[in-house]
Amino acid sequence: MKKKKGRNNVKYSKLLIIASLFLFVIMILRLLQLSLSKTIDDTNLQELASKRTTRTTTLSAKRGTIYSSNKDVLAQNVTSYKLIAYLSPKRTTNKNKPQHVVDKDLTAEKLAPILGMTKEEILTYLNKENKYQTEFGSKGKGLTELEKNQIQNLNLPGLDFVESYKRYYPKGNFLSYTLGYATTEEDKDGEQVIKGKMGLELYYDNILKGEDGYVTYQKDLKGYKISGTKEIKKDAVQGKDIYLTIDSNVQFFVEQALTNAKNNYGYEWFTMVIIDAKTGKILGMSSNPNFDLNTRDNITNYLDLTISSPYEPGSTMKTFTYMAAMENGVYNGSATYKSGEYTTTDGTVIGDWNRNGWGYITYDRGYALSSNVGVINLLKNFMNSAMLRQYYRKLGFGKKTGITLPNESTGQISFKYETEVFNAGFGQGITTTPLQNVQAMTPLTNDGMLLKPYVVEKIVDPDTKEVVYKGKRTEKERVASTQTVQKMIQLMDDTVNGIGNTGSGFRIPSGELIGKTGTAQIAATNGRGYLNGKEDIISSFSGIYPKSNPQFIIYASVKRPAGGSQKGVSTAVKEVVSNLSKYYGTEVTETEGEKITTYKLPSLENKKLDEARQLLTANNITNQIIIGNGDKVINQYPEKNISITNKDKIFLVTNDSNITIPDVNGYSSKDATSLLNLLGIKTKLTGTGYVTAQSIAAGTAITQGMEIELTLNPKFSIIFFA
Repeated sequence: MKKKKGRNNVKYSKLLIIASLFLFVIMILRLLQLSLSKTIDDTNLQELASKRTTRTTTLSAKRGTIYSSNKDVLAQNVTSYKLIAYLSPKRTTNKNKPQHVVDKDLTAEKLAPILGMTKEEILTYLNKENKYQTEFGSKGKGLTELEKNQIQNLNLPGLDFVESYKRYYPKGNFLSYTLGYATTEEDKDGEQVIKGKMGLELYYDNILKGEDGYVTYQKDLKGYKISGTKEIKKDAVQGKDIYLTIDSNVQFFVEQALTNAKNNYGYEWFTMVIIDAKTGKILGMSSNPNFDLNTRDNITNYLDLTISSPYEPGSTMKTFTYMAAMENGVYNGSATYKSGEYTTTDGTVIGDWNRNGWGYITYDRGYALSSNVGVINLLKNFMNSAMLRQYYRKLGFGKKTGITLPNESTGQISFKYETEVFNAGFGQGITTTPLQNVQAMTPLTNDGMLLKPYVVEKIVDPDTKEVVYKGKRTEKERVASTQTVQKMIQLMDDTVNGIGNTGSGFRIPSGELIGKTGTAQIAATNGRGYLNGKEDIISSFSGIYPKSNPQFIIYASVKRPAGGSQKGVSTAVKEVVSNLSKYYGTEVTETEGEKITTYKLPSLENKKLDEARQLLTANNITNQIIIGNGDKVINQYPEKNISITNKDKIFLVTNDSNITIPDVNGYSSKDATSLLNLLGIKTKLTGTGYVTAQSIAAGTAITQGMEIELTLNPKFSIIFFA
């Protein structure tokens, strides 16, 4: 028996040894697999190890700032805070210094007025069970520094803040649809990012947001950087700053006029666009109702009416129909036709606004009286649909202007049958945008050259100050002869300043505002005909100011004006023109018999001063402001290819190394800021009109980064025409 037992022990020992060897071999093989393989069970071991020992911290890029042409901040990043409350008693280790919310009722009561919530709403967050911490919804986010301080001063335990950034718009509802807005969101990695959602914020999102950087380093068990280990760092690239062509003062004039019209007359919506007549710069652009860019609680429409919502423009299109006739060589302004009504071949009766007509009148008179029948006779007797369509397209209708804003519409200029062609000639049955109408007017202030409107003056790298983009006057195509331009200026002048014509409500004392009115019926929503209510119209005006030296193109339109009156449009336009004349110094002081001549400036840079002055004088440009005592021109304002008149100033900067602050007293704000900016001096304006004082005396040496404050006053008080 004992012998048998010993044999069994030997047998078991051998099995144990074999099993142990087998397990050892498996362990060796597993070790080799782990050592040689990158992936085990679909897990990348190197990545897993790296994540446990490596930390990467994002270096957030600062979003760029948006400025007006006056360097007013229109959109910027500001620090914001999210309120959190710790609910778990485990946070408190010392009862005398609680680190969690102890008295929920008191906390809710104190927070309610600051957060704009009820006590009960706050308690729903504080009474959450088994929660370590809680937030307070949208009203607990985006808190300002002031709101944070108010909460901290309550000395309530258990409250804390998470710092982040948000987009802030210092002027509220100023330029709302053009600027658009950006919101703070979480990306896929849980990082807080600011994203553009509308307007310039959306269109230039990639340029404004910059590029985030990062820091990667080896960490210990507590998360701290291990001393002596390598650190990999990529710096954040800050977002670029954008400077607009928008003049804050002009924009204010526009916003104020639209608000006044709303209060005094009423309407469904009102748009106005003002551009520099010689360059295409957009100086002011607004639609009302607008909205507060910070709260967005009063937004009613997410499309910019000036570029994204085309409508039937009405009789302002007669300007371009008449231009088409002139450019096709078929216009005779002294020829006559019978006004009143016209019956098309399909039996449609189209009439003038005065159905009785004015008897037989000339085509020139027909334009001033806004006669639909005059347009019909032009198209029927001297033109065809192809001529009209081709010319409309040359002016930019039916296609985008190319403005750097999102969601620009093309509108449509489709017309085929007789009635459609006639309607198109006076602006019905086709759709356009306010910006297209402004663009189409530029040939009349540039000797026939069509200009592209633009809203971005420059884009600047905030770190290097390098200008990475600069907006400029862009000529698209010559679409009208000098004769056509001169004739249309005459017709628009007669429309506004002649006796008894349709634009007489826009007449101002100087007679320098000219243009064309429009009244379009609103199409029925079922697509069958037009609405017939007194207020079911879009009233508009397309004009130029001042006629003797065009500086501004103005387009205004209003939908459903109260009472169906054009009074709201004319009052708003005249109010803006009055303020522009004081701000830019465009009051007409022309003496009787004085002639105004124009001259397209060449480049005078690098020319000898005497040569440049002789050239200007030979072309009647005598108001020459010479800066410095050098003998060579190194800079000029206005720039080359800009047309000026013999009444305008031209600034020539010479190669003098000791240029000092000039005396700008008596200058208009535009001339003063143009000159000082030319010399690299920043300006701060107080008031409007002409310079009456400057903070740094003339003759002071110019230093880098210098800023001068100019006190402005109008020559006469600003007038709001009734």
